Amino acid sequence: MSGTPEGPVHPEPAETHTAEPALTERDAGRREAELSDYRAAFRVARLAMALVDRDGVVVAANDSLGALLGTEAGALREQAAADLADLASDGRTWHAYREVLRGRRSRFRCTRRLKHADGRSLWAEVTVAPVPGDRRVLLSIADISDRRELQARLRHLQMHDPVTRLPNRALFFERLAAALEEPAAPREPHESHESYESYGYGRTGRIGLCYLDLDGFKAVNDTLGHRVGDRLLAAVAGRLTECADSDGYTRSGGHLVARLGGDEFAILVEDSTGTEQLTDLARSVLDALQEPFDLAGQRLSVSASIGVVERSGRGTTATALMQAADTTLYWAKADGKARWTLFDPERNAHRMTRQALSSTLRPAVEDGEFALEYQPLVDLADGAVRGVEALVRWHHPQFGPLPPNRFIGIAEEDGSIVELGRWILRTACRQARQWQKDHPRERPLFVSVNVAVRQVWDSDLVADVAGILAETGLAPHLLQLELTESAVMGSAGRPLQALQALSDMGVRIAIDDFGTGYSNLAYLSRLPVSVLKLDGSFVRGFQDEEHANAADELIVEALVRLAHRLGLTVTAECVETAGQASRLRRIGCDTGQGWLYSRAVTPERIAELIGTEPLPA
Repeated sequence: MSGTPEGPVHPEPAETHTAEPALTERDAGRREAELSDYRAAFRVARLAMALVDRDGVVVAANDSLGALLGTEAGALREQAAADLADLASDGRTWHAYREVLRGRRSRFRCTRRLKHADGRSLWAEVTVAPVPGDRRVLLSIADISDRRELQARLRHLQMHDPVTRLPNRALFFERLAAALEEPAAPREPHESHESYESYGYGRTGRIGLCYLDLDGFKAVNDTLGHRVGDRLLAAVAGRLTECADSDGYTRSGGHLVARLGGDEFAILVEDSTGTEQLTDLARSVLDALQEPFDLAGQRLSVSASIGVVERSGRGTTATALMQAADTTLYWAKADGKARWTLFDPERNAHRMTRQALSSTLRPAVEDGEFALEYQPLVDLADGAVRGVEALVRWHHPQFGPLPPNRFIGIAEEDGSIVELGRWILRTACRQARQWQKDHPRERPLFVSVNVAVRQVWDSDLVADVAGILAETGLAPHLLQLELTESAVMGSAGRPLQALQALSDMGVRIAIDDFGTGYSNLAYLSRLPVSVLKLDGSFVRGFQDEEHANAADELIVEALVRLAHRLGLTVTAECVETAGQASRLRRIGCDTGQGWLYSRAVTPERIAELIGTEPLPA
């Protein structure tokens, strides 16, 4: 009997052989001598071996095999070879073994973990091959425990960080991939978490991740040296491990704490029970790291920012999980550091939209997806339209019409504002000149164009303006450039030189949103500014005529008087009611802009307003 799950292997029907010529006495003696040599070699060989018949039963075993398994060689006879070498523990190995016994396969080799008689285990390389000229097979077993131990040590070194002794990035992603591949065990609807654990399951099919880095760690390396920095990393790793081990929800085997590189760490929570478990863990990590570290006389305090992600493992990839964790860590940093932030799908969707806009912004200029609308600037004294402000709109093929606040900030960050700003300037000047040609008898409108400070730094704005004015034929005094107060105030060097050159050219310079930035009035006398545009927050204080904000009115009145003393004109933004317009006119404000007069409209609508009756004031 072989003792295998499928019972003994029955021998094949005997084959019919033709008669062979009788051996001579000399040949028989030679053959007997060879067999005697083989038997002697078999007995004394250091390699553990056994002869196995076609039923899978051991016919003979040498002393090395007995020593390997901790028994006498004679005691192995009549035993099933599959039991001795653990060949029936998996279907593939068992099938290959049977194929060799039946003569359908020349040999096979496998690695098995065997038990010694004293209870210890050993790793063995098992080879099964037919004996030439014999119906039996030879089973040989080589002890490779030392090799396996060496491989395990090398793998441990390869998969662990030498500074913190934690699993490294490679082992973390290996464990993460394995966790995402494992299906969740079924749970009955009525089973609670406690009863589920008590029956030994513990599989929720969910996965959680705390992804953190230390705030200001580079300063530690730069000021105290890398040796102290490494000690700090090792101490942080110890506290992270304590936090992970003390988690009340931890499965047997614990959470995986890994160092991913630099000062970045991750705590992987397999079979998480929900966001509460992850946020509790993140809080405990922050609390643990707030306690000062005493490193060989150096007392250091650090904080960390943590991105927290928890979701179902089904349909999640390692890449998607890490992208979410990285994004959330960035949010924690941006929100002020020393905190944890939970992944927010809605916030991430906004980020993804922003990224999509960023990637398509540059080609959108060439593809003609932008258009300009114009909002009238009205003389508060007589209600006549004196100029217009050009406002860009993006007709995005996926997201539809987008106002400037959805993409101008992105354009400033990636530098595409230079190309876009040049297009806006050229289009606005060409349109203003066209209105002038179409209405030669009317007073020409000036056009006001917003300019980002990056356009001043990253391009030759003076040359761009001069070239566009020459190209379109628009007079310089009919162009007004608007820069924000924060961009203008404190200007020095190239920006100031550019503004002065533009002013000398005849172009008007306006400070947009005045009153929300530095409000350093001393600069007004030193800058080549022509116009102040008061921020709408002041004008809104006039909206409730019965309960008007007296302070806002005093501030606006003082700013208007100061501007006039300096030879500047004043434009009020966000004028929405006739009462606001009346009070601004009484104060002495020069022009108004807002929904009382018109929203931003198409060039054709502006053309209709030229030469018509004054707008209501």
